[in-house]
Amino acid sequence: MGSEVTLSQIASALNVSVMTVSRALNNSDKINAGTKELVLKKAEELGYIPNQIAKSLQTKKTYTIGVVIPEIQHVFFSAVISGIESVVYDNNYHLFLTNSSESFEREKDVIETLKSRRVDGLLISRSEDSDDEGYYKKLIDTGTQIVFFDRCVENIGASCICVNDYSSSFQATEHLINNGYKKIAHLAGPPNLNISSERLRGYKDALERNDLLFDDSLVVISGFKESGGYKAMNELMSNSAHLPEAIVAVNDPAAFGAIKFINESGYRIPDDIAIVGFSDDIRSELLPVPLTTVKQPAYEMGERAARKLISTIENKSESIENIYMSTELIIRASSGTARSI
Repeated sequence: MGSEVTLSQIASALNVSVMTVSRALNNSDKINAGTKELVLKKAEELGYIPNQIAKSLQTKKTYTIGVVIPEIQHVFFSAVISGIESVVYDNNYHLFLTNSSESFEREKDVIETLKSRRVDGLLISRSEDSDDEGYYKKLIDTGTQIVFFDRCVENIGASCICVNDYSSSFQATEHLINNGYKKIAHLAGPPNLNISSERLRGYKDALERNDLLFDDSLVVISGFKESGGYKAMNELMSNSAHLPEAIVAVNDPAAFGAIKFINESGYRIPDDIAIVGFSDDIRSELLPVPLTTVKQPAYEMGERAARKLISTIENKSESIENIYMSTELIIRASSGTARSI
């Protein structure tokens, strides 16, 4: 019978009302568990398929969620998506996944496309060149339910799920300092993003807390990609006076690019230059010299973001909050061993 099966047919087969069948199929608490089980069993037996269009008209919901990520190559985002998907599936929602390719114009385009599909809410991690927070504010003010993850926009009326970028970067920098490194450079992310400014702030404060002077010539913007890390390292090392003893990279891909340039230049890691990354990309432990890095709970971040958005969709009084998840510094060979100071 397939999709032609109606609620009336299920009700007739069980000699119950259509309202009873409807309540059972919608998991209403106004019907007892025994009747609900009978209805669900009969619906499956007859091959009933819910009419999602009719359901959305009735509830004013499409049971769909849009996800906007800045790139698909970074393993971090793959893990986040897996976490999102598990929660979305368990809550009977469906997922539309889009990629902005680190372009704000493309990000706005995919968001408008998702809105045209009447998604119930959006999970967004910003593109690296997004520079108009007013755009997100307008979305929220016009009723779009948004939860940011990883790369957030704060204080505009949307929740954010991320790690404490400041303390994580502080810990990574202080680890190098405790190993005896003094001339420590930073490959920085785009300055318009909070994730970048917080990691830079953690780096600077770790230096100052340990009585090391901050030298802005040792900070080069790399962005989040391997190619940017390669170029930034080239710029940093083009002047021998800037040759650092160690590097704190804004993320692992930038660190990978820097490592490639260091190796091509004839220097050794960590003997000549130590390096620490951020995110614990799966490739980090597979390098000839495994990379010390900050491990982020990517899968769990996806789960928390999805749960927060679904709660926001289903409960208009859901609180707006910034949720900071714990990180772990994974120490490997690239950051060297303790030097004599």
